[in-house]
Amino acid sequence: MKNNIGLNENYTDLMVDKLNAYLSDVQIIYMNVRGYHWNVVGKQFFALHEKFEEIYNSLNEMADEIAERILMLGGVPLHSFSDYLKRAKIKERLNVSSANDTVNAFLEDVALLLAKEREILSEASANGDEGTVGMMSEYIAGQEKTIWMFNSLLK
Repeated sequence: MKNNIGLNENYTDLMVDKLNAYLSDVQIIYMNVRGYHWNVVGKQFFALHEKFEEIYNSLNEMADEIAERILMLGGVPLHSFSDYLKRAKIKERLNVSSANDTVNAFLEDVALLLAKEREILSEASANGDEGTVGMMSEYIAGQEKTIWMFNSLLK
């Protein structure tokens, strides 16, 4: 049976579950990055403080887009941190403040997001879900650029 946007309901149930897990990771990394923004110290303070603010604003927009996609697929987006903590692969980062530690922790988390985005893209592509494919393609390009830039900072 097809849903309102013409996708198989068995597929959309699976994708809603994957997107809710992904949303959970995005919300946890969002809070981690807020913490880095607030607490970063060191010679790179000004650059990282500003960059982390840019990133958490972007993550906030991503969370909204993911939640809207879940709704388009006929699901209900998770919306409590207790649910996010249960579903997320990314873990909360506490008391991370040195410039190198914030960057390294952030890179680890972005790598997890990127792996999940590629997994979602593959599943969506196999099921003709171009809306999800487009969204994931955009996110993947952004994560790859972010990883490159932050790795360049560490050299």
